[in-house]
Amino acid sequence: MNSKISKKLETLLLKNIRDVYDFPKKGIIFKDITTLLSNPEAFSTLLDHLENRYNTFDLDYIVGIDARGFIFGAILADRLKVGFVPIRKKGKLPSETFGQKYSLEYGYDELEIHKDAFNKKNARVLLIDDLIATGGSAKAAESLIKKACGFCVESCFIVELEDLKGSDNLDGRVYSVLKI
Repeated sequence: MNSKISKKLETLLLKNIRDVYDFPKKGIIFKDITTLLSNPEAFSTLLDHLENRYNTFDLDYIVGIDARGFIFGAILADRLKVGFVPIRKKGKLPSETFGQKYSLEYGYDELEIHKDAFNKKNARVLLIDDLIATGGSAKAAESLIKKACGFCVESCFIVELEDLKGSDNLDGRVYSVLKI
């Protein structure tokens, strides 16, 4: 398992992630991955990298955080032939759920997972999302995986904003493809 990406992949990904200034509010530089998703070479190469990394992890499920984690998680789950489980914002899942609140800059939000998300106790789970900043939503997702009787083998992020130290707030192993 190689955790370092090649310079070629790093360059390709960075070239295809757009900076949007003052979004969602003044002073923020938003890392927009929609440009990466729309480039077939960059997107496919990234997924090849993730598939190669996780094909020996003996995973049962991949859990994606609403909404961009769904994109990477569902495709990777298909490639690895494992189940995909969504963690959604409060009120979006149709059956019984566990909920977990987390802090935002101004207030709180809440994520949920179906109580029956995993069909076995201690299911081996990979958590995935597009970006980790402060780690609030990822920490809440880790907690939800535990509540649903899963074991989070690793949390994976396409981009980590290192200065915000969000990965330090997580309990388990963290892998970030790009650290900015």
